[in-house]
Amino acid sequence: MYGWIWRHLPGNAWVKALISAVLVLAVVFVLFQYVFPWAEPLLPFNDVTVDEGMAATR
Repeated sequence: MYGWIWRHLPGNAWVKALISAVLVLAVVFVLFQYVFPWAEPLLPFNDVTVDEGMAATR
């Protein structure tokens, strides 16, 4: 897949590297702005399994 993308980008190696970096930054931006906030309520990170009645004894 990455080889296919690299072959289809215009320009020499430096231009391809720059375009690739911009594409990676765009994907990261979309993930942080749209995908992760949408998926966060679906993830079980806030499901705490510790009981309040069990206090630590010393």
